[in-house]
Amino acid sequence: MTTALPRTRVITQHRFGGPEVLEIEERERPGPGPGELLVRVRAAGVNAVDRLVRSGVAPLLGDPPFTLGRDVSGTVEAVGEGATGFRPGDEVFGKVTAGGYAEHVTAPAGQFAVKPTALDHVHAAAAPTATLTAWQALIDLAHVGPGTRVLVHAAAGGVGHAAVQLAKAEGAYVVGTARAERHDFLRDLGVDEPVDYTVTDFATTVHDIDVALDLIGGDYGPRTLNTLRPGGLLVSALPGDLGLSPEDVEARGMCFAVVRVEPDGIRLGKIASLLADGRVHIHVDAVLPFTEAAKAHELGESGHTMGKIVLTFPE
Repeated sequence: MTTALPRTRVITQHRFGGPEVLEIEERERPGPGPGELLVRVRAAGVNAVDRLVRSGVAPLLGDPPFTLGRDVSGTVEAVGEGATGFRPGDEVFGKVTAGGYAEHVTAPAGQFAVKPTALDHVHAAAAPTATLTAWQALIDLAHVGPGTRVLVHAAAGGVGHAAVQLAKAEGAYVVGTARAERHDFLRDLGVDEPVDYTVTDFATTVHDIDVALDLIGGDYGPRTLNTLRPGGLLVSALPGDLGLSPEDVEARGMCFAVVRVEPDGIRLGKIASLLADGRVHIHVDAVLPFTEAAKAHELGESGHTMGKIVLTFPE
């Protein structure tokens, strides 16, 4: 008698389109390759880039079929040959290249860090892309420190609210743009100067910024140059056409950089200490079962959420 192979469920898509293209499939459970971990996923973060990939606006995974999902938290079930630092039963979180909307995921061990015991799986899964993007932009690239004047666009969003807190943890003065109804939330995060972009033109009222983080795109990059001091740095975390070039920015006596966030278990381990002691708190706006991935994408596209949306998987 042939023994049935273990199965697992994933959210996949076979074409580009709206949230309705996301569907559940059952397939053979993967095994870890050399240097990899097999993780039983307990929660998966939903990121704005997931929606861009799903729709085909940012085809970062090539053509479908594929499984979205970059942020996961769960339990190590198996360790591949040569993978070090983890063992079965460890609770971990990480940013993977793809495939996180699944009950099981395999990825290089170096993409994971030990989950802080003080953090549940939901909040751990909400953290990796948001905090790593903010870290690589503000700390690795911009070297933000005490007294640095930082402007964060979309400061109430997933990456934005993490960036605000990391900047504050480094001693920066933070200006954040968001609608007026989100200003109390921004102040709770530590924003020194909330700006309502719907009634105030930040390009004419915000000045002497050392580092600006653009998380919106469109005309925000060119307009943000007006807020920078001479020699100031504009950092974009967006894929696609940014509306300007490094040459355009340098011609105005300023600097420009693009952050393409990469999985990084070492940095995530450093971020884990900030999450554990509360210096950085990831706000989770909605938690949905993974079977409602399409609804999670609809919520994200509504523009009414703050912080992160997370999918959960059964025990």
